[in-house]
Amino acid sequence: MPDDGYSLRDVQRMLGVSRSVVEKLIEARFVSPSGERRQWRFTFQDIVMLRTAHALRMAGVSPMKIVRALDHLRNSWGREGSLTGVRIAVVGNRVAVRDEASRQWDAETGQMLLDFEPQQAPRNVASIKAPRAERAREEALRLFQQALSLGDDDLDAAEAAYRKALQRAPDYTNASLNLGGILVDSERFDDAIAVYRHALRFRPKDPVLLFNIGVALEDSRRSHEALRSYELCIEHAPDFADAHFNAARIYEELGEQKSAIRHLNQFRRLQQP
Repeated sequence: MPDDGYSLRDVQRMLGVSRSVVEKLIEARFVSPSGERRQWRFTFQDIVMLRTAHALRMAGVSPMKIVRALDHLRNSWGREGSLTGVRIAVVGNRVAVRDEASRQWDAETGQMLLDFEPQQAPRNVASIKAPRAERAREEALRLFQQALSLGDDDLDAAEAAYRKALQRAPDYTNASLNLGGILVDSERFDDAIAVYRHALRFRPKDPVLLFNIGVALEDSRRSHEALRSYELCIEHAPDFADAHFNAARIYEELGEQKSAIRHLNQFRRLQQP
């Protein structure tokens, strides 16, 4: 992790969600990043909490239940130092947590749930850290963090580290996003698109991947293809404000004013506090 924490852009890439989604999770008090709004800095714990909160919201859990569950997770983090191997699941109307020792407890109350209690089949919605046995993924994470630490100081080494991470974990979306970003910045647009599309094989509806494909296509002057990618992004994430903005620009360039205004109005609505 960078010495001063992660930026909002880092969090977006790591979670695979839009800026507006992260801001809504913050407004719901799931985390409290340091610094002013335009210079927010997030800890690794913040990212874990945001990922968990987002997964629970996608599973239909109410914000009040999520806040209570995250409070207990924070307390567990503080007592035990980490939440290695902990998995979050929706069981009936409960948010349940199962640790490495296969103990299950109610994330809202902290009450242990006995194995012989009648339960509906649990639906896993988040995993805070992959099991230790998955050595390849752990190595991929180490390489990913190495690439992050290199930053702009040695882009060639960072690119190589991201590629090695993807060799060990081809479905590592964050590594694909960051590698694609390096390729786009160096104007290797076709290579970036290939990286993003390979990542789509594992997450075909990922809006951030679709958005980034649109950016790379637009930068390589393939506006019609870029527009289709932005529209797919919006189809899967209607609150992805930047996709609405980019789509509005392209529609305006194509002379389709009605569509341009529709997307621009959506963008402005999503930007309202």
